[in-house]
Amino acid sequence: MSEVDKTEAKRAADAADAAEAASGEDTPLVTFTTLVLSMSTTALVQLGDAPAEFFGGAEPPPQSLPMAKHSIDMLALLEEKTAGNLTGEEERLLSQVLHDLRLRYVAASG
Repeated sequence: MSEVDKTEAKRAADAADAAEAASGEDTPLVTFTTLVLSMSTTALVQLGDAPAEFFGGAEPPPQSLPMAKHSIDMLALLEEKTAGNLTGEEERLLSQVLHDLRLRYVAASG
């Protein structure tokens, strides 16, 4: 990529950031914690364990144990691949989330 292309890419990224900031939308920061919590929320929905108010009065989607297992397996893979590269707090969060989801999965499938 040439210097001109890099400069243009940087300007486009800056413009996109400015437009997002101007829109007034509050989006959460992208962190390891938000990634884990987002993935665990997906698994909870798939297990049928998400609170009703999460759906704003709408009917929640049906339980899908195969998809819940897939989501749990993805978190387990994330734990395996990030071993030794997380803070203590991140390790504990991921470990606790996986433990809770695995227990819920066993209860739902039993």
